[in-house]
Amino acid sequence: MTHTAFTARRQRLLAKLGNGIAIVPTAPERVRNRDSHHPYRFDSYFWYLTGFPEPEAVAVLCGGAVPQTLLFCREKNEAREIWDGYRYGPEAACKAFAFDATYPISELEQRLPDLMADRSVLWHSVGHDTEWDTRIAASLNAVRAQSRNGKRAPREIHDLRALLDEMRLIKDGSEIDTMRRAAVISAAGHARAMRHCRPGMAEYELEAELIHEFRHRGANGHAYTPIVAGGHNACVLHYVENNRVLAEHALVLIDAGCEVDGYAADITRTFPVSGRFSTAQRDCYEVVLAAQSAAIATIHPGASFMAYHDAAVRVLAQGMIDLGLLTGSVDGAIESEAYKRFYMHRTGHWLGLDVHDAGEYKENTDGGEWVKLQTGMTLTVEPGLYIRAATDVPQHLHGIGIRIEDDVVVTDTGCDVYTDAPKTVAELEEVMRRD
Repeated sequence: MTHTAFTARRQRLLAKLGNGIAIVPTAPERVRNRDSHHPYRFDSYFWYLTGFPEPEAVAVLCGGAVPQTLLFCREKNEAREIWDGYRYGPEAACKAFAFDATYPISELEQRLPDLMADRSVLWHSVGHDTEWDTRIAASLNAVRAQSRNGKRAPREIHDLRALLDEMRLIKDGSEIDTMRRAAVISAAGHARAMRHCRPGMAEYELEAELIHEFRHRGANGHAYTPIVAGGHNACVLHYVENNRVLAEHALVLIDAGCEVDGYAADITRTFPVSGRFSTAQRDCYEVVLAAQSAAIATIHPGASFMAYHDAAVRVLAQGMIDLGLLTGSVDGAIESEAYKRFYMHRTGHWLGLDVHDAGEYKENTDGGEWVKLQTGMTLTVEPGLYIRAATDVPQHLHGIGIRIEDDVVVTDTGCDVYTDAPKTVAELEEVMRRD
């Protein structure tokens, strides 16, 4: 793993700090129960700037005439390594991760006031972690206590996420390469689930097939809790119980993606448990697939973030009318928002280190324009159709839930769909053939 990209990001951030100082802690370890911990996962902002995988670490970036990048981390401890595995320690971490200097994490409280002194602005994730807010306040007060010695505390405190979110919206080549690897593995997991699907299986058995493929191909694990929803469960947007038996004539919706080196893929596929779509299922599926195609066609540099949602909604609304779910005109269904009964979420979101990645969706905070897409932005395209049973809904459509989701990167000329799991009716039925 090269750290050139991380070093470049730190330099870009330093250029934005002026004479300021930025403090970026990683995530703490979390107790699962008693003395067992959840698998450790670093903080996304910290990882974005450092690539350093260990807990108990803080990056400090000092701007000004002589900028510095500092890392505070755990000391080497051979006794603990017997139990918990390798630790870099400050000396090895400095060389491996290209920091200007590294120190033991135990020295952070002592050194932080001096690093803050005479800085114009302090940048940290205000309000993200109350413990860190308290630690920052204590260091600021330690600087103020030295005012008689000519030391000045930063006069301004800004939320560092505002700078980093803007940076994270545009992916560099290293990030896009990693996200493509995550997408290839995730697509393979979906294809494996399709091949193994049989009536009478439990939803969690298909989840197990995903896990197998993700780990077999070297992913770190799931990027988020997978959804494996058979039949009417697919009409619950965040269904995660994954414990029902798959009926022969039902559809199953799988929303799952793996994580590779911190970066997420996010794919949804819906397919028939039996391997063959019924006429009603096919009709609904083709509406959603057409909506996704229309949405993808609108994604290009300069387009509004909402343009592709609007394109999907127009196709879905027409489809709802054709299926007998709504009456009237497409414009009427959109203006009245009647379509939201069967499609209630947005068509996509930013994607990256977080599955719902960092970055604003509007240009400013006063209700301004939606963000304009730029080359290097990565986002999902995921229209759906969710038809709950009701007396005014055609019975043959009851319990049909469909979502089709792919990941795209905005290019200079449009966009590139870089997820490649089977998607058309013909592709899905072919991959599920039993003969």
